[in-house]
Amino acid sequence: MSLKNIQEDVDKWISQWKVGYFEPFEALACMMEETGEVSREINHMFGPKKKKSTEEKKDLADELADTIFTICCIANPLGIDLDEAWKRMLDKFNTRDKERLERK
Repeated sequence: MSLKNIQEDVDKWISQWKVGYFEPFEALACMMEETGEVSREINHMFGPKKKKSTEEKKDLADELADTIFTICCIANPLGIDLDEAWKRMLDKFNTRDKERLERK
């Protein structure tokens, strides 16, 4: 599935609600919240802070997917094509950073 397909799925879901997309700053707050949930799960899995026995079990994959959804909620109303942005990002890494790390 391409990022464009994901963006379309998000748009279809958002379009069914009166409220629609949040303003960019509100969407940013949502993204930070989702990022915090990813951080919390990684900390529980690999860090020193283990989950309390009373805490709900969450799936890291689900938390990452929530973050992708929220990123689309920022990109879509601003007309950002994440497929194109992804290509530019890869090009940047493949040119600017091509000698940055030791290859296998």
